[in-house]
Amino acid sequence: MSRMFSLDGKVALVTGAAYGIGFAIARALAKAGAKIVFNCRGKEHMEKALAAYKAEGIEVKGYFCDVTKEDDVQKMVADIEKTVGTIDILVNNAGIIKRIPMTEMSAEDFREVVDIDLNAPFIVSKAVIPGMIKKGHGKIINICSMMSELGRETVSAYAAAKGGLKMLTRNICSEYGSNNIQCNGIGPGYIATPQTAPLRTPGNPFNSFIMSKTPANRWGTIEDLEGPAVFLASDASNFVNGHVLYVDGGILAYLGRQPE
Repeated sequence: MSRMFSLDGKVALVTGAAYGIGFAIARALAKAGAKIVFNCRGKEHMEKALAAYKAEGIEVKGYFCDVTKEDDVQKMVADIEKTVGTIDILVNNAGIIKRIPMTEMSAEDFREVVDIDLNAPFIVSKAVIPGMIKKGHGKIINICSMMSELGRETVSAYAAAKGGLKMLTRNICSEYGSNNIQCNGIGPGYIATPQTAPLRTPGNPFNSFIMSKTPANRWGTIEDLEGPAVFLASDASNFVNGHVLYVDGGILAYLGRQPE
């Protein structure tokens, strides 16, 4: 059983893994035995990330790369294949959100969100798939969202991009499943991070709203995402393809409490 979940000798590229969910997933894959490579765009984030990985005892290699630029991604992937090895696991984690009412959102802002959250996973997946085909296997994990299924105020661009990412996940499965490539998604629920700390204060209406909608009666933690990520990256999921695993404490299964 332990061999099924082992990632020993595997090369994993996790985009945007300088901090947050991406960092947690990269750390989990490393603990399962994978060699980690990641990208970010800023020098400050890179330095902090390398120090954080070192503190965890994890050897990584970081690349400066804008994943929305196809030429840059192709160069990064070629460098990884040359210096580290063919990529076995890709986690398309890099993403942004802009909370702006739709009628107030510029087309430029909409395009930026879609470019990073949807076009970039297409570009990076396209770059690694040939190596996976040549090697005879591969795992692609797209970080989707509950907004792949639901709408909400102020997140029109994010929901459109994440809905598209869900369908890109299914299409990669459809197109390359015969090459022994499994492409699945993880859809995090509301996760407790430093960015969401202001929302989680007792008495905050949004905190009360989330707690009332979550059967688990709590916010998720980044650790809650580690097991699902290792599962989808490992041989244990070799017949799981085109699926989005929602790690949401049951929100999507629950209509909500009846008003008193």
